[in-house]
Amino acid sequence: MKTTIDIPDETLADAMRFSGAKTKREAVVKALEAYNRQQRVKDLVANFGTLDFASNEEIECGDLAEIAEREGLEPQAR
Repeated sequence: MKTTIDIPDETLADAMRFSGAKTKREAVVKALEAYNRQQRVKDLVANFGTLDFASNEEIECGDLAEIAEREGLEPQAR
């Protein structure tokens, strides 16, 4: 996407130097990618511990119940 933006010369020069970019476009793309990556990490950290995963025991019980159902047997209680 073509966009015209006014970036301060010193800010762009720093971005090119820090990123090792050879062109202004490359510096802007690298800066946007780094920002997006940082935001994804921030979101991941904010959601850390909020997902409820089944324990190994719950998974094993489910597996045993599925096998028993497939074979027409009564599931074993644990």
